[in-house]
Order: sequence, then C-alpha cells, then structure tokens
Amino acid sequence: MNKAIWPKTLWNRAASLALLIAAVGCSPLGAGSTSAQGTATNAPAAQLSVHPVSGLTVVPLTVSTASGAHVFKVEVAATPGEQERGLMFRTVMGADEGMIFPMNPPRPSAFWMKNTVIPLDIIFIGADHKVLNIAANAVPYDLSPLPSVGAAAGVLELNGGRAAQIGLKAGDTVNW
Repeated sequence: MNKAIWPKTLWNRAASLALLIAAVGCSPLGAGSTSAQGTATNAPAAQLSVHPVSGLTVVPLTVSTASGAHVFKVEVAATPGEQERGLMFRTVMGADEGMIFPMNPPRPSAFWMKNTVIPLDIIFIGADHKVLNIAANAVPYDLSPLPSVGAAAGVLELNGGRAAQIGLKAGDTVNW
C-alpha cells in the first residue's frame, strides 16, 4: 500500500468510526440514554463520542457513593467559552448525563443559573476527586452565586435531584 495514502485512509476509517459511535451513543434512543454530554483528555478513544447539540466530547464519569458506583455520560466543558456557556438554554438532559467543568489549577468556584432552563445539582469536586459540597436543585434562571467550599478541581452538573437519588454526599468520589 502506498505510504502517502495509508495515513489518510486510516484517518478516514477512524473518523467514520468516531461518527458512528457518536451517532449511536448520543442518540435519544441510545442505550438507556435520552441525551449525552462531556469531554476528557485521557479517556480511551473507543469511549469518546461527541454531543449532537454542543459538539463537546462525551466521556464516562463514575460517582462512587455508599450505594455503589453510578456511571454517567458527561460533556467536558474544557475551554473558558465552553465553561461560560455550560448547560445554558438546554431544555432536556437524560438521567445519566451531565457536564463536567475541569479546573486546572483547582480554585474556589461559584456557579449561577443564568439562562439555564432545567434545575441542576451542582457538585464541587476537590483535587483528590472527593465531593466538597453540592448545590442541590439550583433554581433555573437564578443569578445567586452557588459557591464551592474550598478549591474545586472540577464541577459536575447533573439534573436537579439526581445527587439525592443516588445518595451522593460530601466525601464521595468522582472520577472522569
């Protein structure tokens, strides 16, 4: 095979596979999901997909609570622009979906619900991947700041009430 053609052919095949994974994994009728969200830098390529609305990468995220491990598909809002937009204007999100906001370096953080249509649980995560605190059932459109208790290395947004459903509390572990 011509060396000049092989990399392009391989790239096209990989891109086609990624699109297929994104279409199946992020489809409203995908395995147990009604929409998807996320981005990460260290997830295996086979687990990466792209959210059909935001265009952000979707990765698995595991929350470990006293009731066991709970796996979510989350969009990773990695850039300042992605983090500023967050889940604004979204009208629906699946029960096992969310968005992660990685913060490097970790820092005190505060979120608000400006232009956010759905209620959210905002989970602040420390550098050790332990939950610092949870702003439960944040009210849509509310401009009140919801602060972290300490320096956050990440902030996870889930549907409002979901943290309570899985028994999530301060000290539990979140890995993405």
